Amino acid sequence: MIPRSARVLLVCFALTAAVDLLSLLAGSDPGHRIAKPLLMPLLALYAAARGGPRLLVAALLLGWCGDLALMSDADPAFLLGMVSFAAGHVCYLVLFRRTARVRGARLVGVYATVLVALVVLLWPGLPAGLRIPVAGYSLLLTAMAYGATRLGPVAALGGALFMLSDTLIATGVADWPQLPKAAFWIMLTYVVAQFLLVEGVLSPLAARRAPAAAYGEMRSTTP
Repeated sequence: MIPRSARVLLVCFALTAAVDLLSLLAGSDPGHRIAKPLLMPLLALYAAARGGPRLLVAALLLGWCGDLALMSDADPAFLLGMVSFAAGHVCYLVLFRRTARVRGARLVGVYATVLVALVVLLWPGLPAGLRIPVAGYSLLLTAMAYGATRLGPVAALGGALFMLSDTLIATGVADWPQLPKAAFWIMLTYVVAQFLLVEGVLSPLAARRAPAAAYGEMRSTTP
């Protein structure tokens, strides 16, 4: 059962996400700048309230640092954002390794192909100073997304959406033609990705804890 405090935090996260996305659709920069910095702290508090692992909370807070950095258009801020997200992906990778339930080896080729294709296609359009950092970040991002497949379909979809969100950002940096309201699609896929990754980690943990809690309750009521 989800604690009441966690449910309240989840509602706050959903409302803040709605404000952010609607602000992007409406072209309201102030609304976006107010709502975006609140998203990952709220999701991190939600994860903590449900007893989530420290690595999960750390990954979300590092994502928050990346969000703040990417709110600036300066190149150093973009690099700082990549470093923050990359550190978050490392946290996810370690966490997935500890909590993996299924094998995803058959998908290695798929994710490796996607990684190579993205780097090759984006490389010519990227600024020279960002090519190596973007390639390195892409490797970590793909490894995280692949690792998420080992937790089940919910986390796997979260990892795939995270890849899509960051790919949309990278195509903008490489000066590719963009979708209408590109910032909306970037944030939509990102917010849903992080939420699904959280649920993909928390749900199996809750399922494992439930029998232990029930057994403990039964022992405490046994004469």
